[in-house]
Amino acid sequence: MGKKNPELIKLIKNLSEKEEEIWKDVAERLSKTRKNMAEVNVEKINRFAKNGEDIIVPGKVLGYGKLEKKVRVAAFKFSKEAKRKIESSGGKCLKIEEFIESNPKGSKAKLLG
Repeated sequence: MGKKNPELIKLIKNLSEKEEEIWKDVAERLSKTRKNMAEVNVEKINRFAKNGEDIIVPGKVLGYGKLEKKVRVAAFKFSKEAKRKIESSGGKCLKIEEFIESNPKGSKAKLLG
């Protein structure tokens, strides 16, 4: 795997052990090299998400663009600007582990990245 971040290694291992395909897919995407790991701007979330929708980003959320929708976003990391924009639009930022606690099956969540 080549990962050095203990938090990321633990997350990938935990996701890989889940039964649901969505978590196995997220684990596989998080296992990619840093260069190939997802980086999603809030602009992309705004473009592809519906108001009130749950979004999972297997990587980092960045702050470029506008967000005009109230969405709940789960990701490994958030930039300060992305977090500010998501929360100021009425949305919520969650670590992937927190999202799993509230939605263990990942049902009705959209994967971006």
